Amino acid sequence: MKAVAEILKAKTHVSIISVNPETTVLEAITLMTDTDISALMVIENGQVAGIVTERDYVRRVARLQLAPDVTTVGAVMTRNLITVTPKDHTRFCMQLMIEKNLRHLPVLEDGKLVGLLSIRDLVKDVVAEQEGLINHLEQYIRGE
Repeated sequence: MKAVAEILKAKTHVSIISVNPETTVLEAITLMTDTDISALMVIENGQVAGIVTERDYVRRVARLQLAPDVTTVGAVMTRNLITVTPKDHTRFCMQLMIEKNLRHLPVLEDGKLVGLLSIRDLVKDVVAEQEGLINHLEQYIRGE
């Protein structure tokens, strides 16, 4: 069971891409598409204000037929974030994501955003851990 800090170190996307609440939804969706990500942190005055995801777009913009070129991220973002720290363990994060139906977990340390953990990050880690365990067991069975 790894700590979140270990997962963040191994991520290929090391920078956190963010927008501010005044960014239009169209600009945010374009940024997500151009960078091949599905969530953006929303930062206001240097502090985490929320997160905007593809899911937010579908549920709060497209479904309600709002104009994405004039609707702001601040109007549709998720504000009450569930967060974790770099010291939290992956099993805790996975359980939290499943229970709360989350795909992304902001990682805060002393109130500062230090990373964004996705369900994909956790699945990759679980698969790697199980592959290692299988290799170890196979070696044990072979007497190596």
